[in-house]
Amino acid sequence: MSPSKLRLVERPERSSARFGEEGGELSYGSYLRLPELLSEQTLLSDPPAHDELLFIVLHQAYELWFKELLFELESVRDLLFAGETHRARHFLERIHSIENVMIGHIAVIETMSPQDFLEFRSNLAPASGFQSVQFREIEWLSGLKEEGLHGRVGGTEEERERLHRRVGEPTVWDAFCALMEAEGFPMPPDDPEVRRDSLVRMMRGHEKNAELFYTAESLLDHDEQIALWRYRHVLMVERQIGAKSGTGGSTGAGYLRSTLDKRFYPELWEVRSYL
Repeated sequence: MSPSKLRLVERPERSSARFGEEGGELSYGSYLRLPELLSEQTLLSDPPAHDELLFIVLHQAYELWFKELLFELESVRDLLFAGETHRARHFLERIHSIENVMIGHIAVIETMSPQDFLEFRSNLAPASGFQSVQFREIEWLSGLKEEGLHGRVGGTEEERERLHRRVGEPTVWDAFCALMEAEGFPMPPDDPEVRRDSLVRMMRGHEKNAELFYTAESLLDHDEQIALWRYRHVLMVERQIGAKSGTGGSTGAGYLRSTLDKRFYPELWEVRSYL
């Protein structure tokens, strides 16, 4: 090609700014909306009780983790329906790590003595952890749906709509059953004996059915982590308030103890007895 045919292209001047410095409009604080986030801890005690800030921050942290768990559980469900077990297990590993962090949070709240809690506990009524809509969503999305409970939990119209939607949508357990069906293991919703036989056959042939087996084990890890969190939560409540009733009108630790046997995947636990 002759020089006359060459087209000169102007190169943009190289910026001396390093990556992330261009423009200067976005900052760490603005991206995370820290001014808004850090303004959401409003104490009700007057004079301010020292440990009320800790109480609020910890429970807000839980709700943030609940939000992430719901996002990941929805992804796991959709991936299982699509037969993508490897990615589903990857996200389940993330879920297990988050749940470990949630269990660790309890050690933080246990640094608060019963006397410290009593300084502001009376201001909390009738609010209660029982009213956590996101935790109910985690239970129902995982596979544990309790009839009539959504009518007693949701406070706002938007929360009630979310719970109503969760009641009607497929669960992670539904997705796993569909995965079993796709691999030739019948999981009819109205025949527990056939489901149990399918689970037994799948697990006895775990080397041949490795994807199904390890997915089932990852689901069981999720179930076990939440069970451990429930247990640690009960001990924490007993340590703080003993046998007192809860601020929302429940029996407090007594009610929480009644939830310890709840399981998302009881059939995955039961199948161990038949191997």
